[in-house]
Amino acid sequence: MIKKQKPYKRLKEKVKTAKKRKISSTRWLQRQLNDPYVKQSKAEGRRSRAAYKLIQINEKFDLLKPNQVVLDLGAAPGSWSEVVSQIKGNKVIAVDKLEMDPISGVEILNLDLSSQESFDKIHKAVTEVDLVLSDMASDTTGHKSTDHIRTQELAELAADYALNFLKTGGSFCSKVFQGGTHQTLLDILKKNFTSIKHYKPDASRKGSPENYVIAKGFRGVKKYKNV
Repeated sequence: MIKKQKPYKRLKEKVKTAKKRKISSTRWLQRQLNDPYVKQSKAEGRRSRAAYKLIQINEKFDLLKPNQVVLDLGAAPGSWSEVVSQIKGNKVIAVDKLEMDPISGVEILNLDLSSQESFDKIHKAVTEVDLVLSDMASDTTGHKSTDHIRTQELAELAADYALNFLKTGGSFCSKVFQGGTHQTLLDILKKNFTSIKHYKPDASRKGSPENYVIAKGFRGVKKYKNV
């Protein structure tokens, strides 16, 4: 069981602006200093504040259970994998092209998820899983439409992995951007899952366009593929 986490309350802190620091950098530091989830993640020794997004999603949708096999896509720095691995009996396959520090109970694969090599190596590590997670997002450009499209493409890629590796009855959770899941992805999910929901956890920053799509009840059509 994951205990419900509540952010610490604290007084607002101000950043002393350095002469060579850009205004945007100062604003980012200000936000970090006054973010209760950043404070809590440091106090609890978590890898990042993103852990609380998964904790809150799980409180709402009950995705995480003991003795699961979980595929975590775009896993670095490992916050979600760490949360999953703390549940008794869980096995986690964490995949990212970025390096990650080791996590007990987690198999880390340094792979580019858009490559055929990634599909093949994951398939060697595990043939089917109970849950596929993705907190992937593209680097923001400042252009809302471009950022939305790029993140939706990553969500579609994550869904492709879900269709290939999920057990019948399994679940899928992926980051999307506000505006909802666009029609191509939504059609895929509706065809292959019995329940589709959207949710924005409290741990997502108020100004962030991120949202999450949660698909449960995979219908079980296997299609291990070449990308």
